[in-house]
Amino acid sequence: MKVLLVNGSSRENGCTSVALGEVARALNEEGIETEFFFIGNQPLSDCIACGSCRKTGECVFHDAANALAEKAKECDGFVFGSPVYYAHPSARLLTVMDRAFYSGGKHFAFKPAAAVLSARRAGNVASMDVVNKYFSICSMPIVSSTYWNHVHGAQPEEVQEDKEGMMTMCNLGKNMAWLLKNIEAGRKNGVERPVNEKLRTNFIR
Repeated sequence: MKVLLVNGSSRENGCTSVALGEVARALNEEGIETEFFFIGNQPLSDCIACGSCRKTGECVFHDAANALAEKAKECDGFVFGSPVYYAHPSARLLTVMDRAFYSGGKHFAFKPAAAVLSARRAGNVASMDVVNKYFSICSMPIVSSTYWNHVHGAQPEEVQEDKEGMMTMCNLGKNMAWLLKNIEAGRKNGVERPVNEKLRTNFIR
């Protein structure tokens, strides 16, 4: 089993990376393979609503969004990490998730996921809620911990001093490993994914 840890910060080795690293450490201790995916710090295009991905199954912009959707095919779980900007996740993480989930949502569906936020002081809970909505629309079990999934600090070394935050990351990794093992056990015993109904309506008829 493999979990992909997505770093939505512009800094590959910043505060968000420290938080994700602690989750990965706990997952590894539980026998779960991990891989880090850094979105990068180059300019990204937002979704332009062209509808091309409905025909081809991939976004017309070939960057981190398509790479993430491709990685998702071989992964069993996900942790999406982001710094907090103006009480919101990074725009680069959201533009990649917008496009990857819309074009390749089937590769994420029914796989456990968690949001991890890093903030100097505040805005993490509001940011966590934003990222969690991607999971809840894609039939993905949302993994929780023993507190909200965030850490505090303006620099990586300050995050490491956030003892409760780091403990929360560790417990998050343990909880995700536990859920993944239960899903695998269910699969081996004939428990299949549900087949969901699909119906889209507009409020104005």
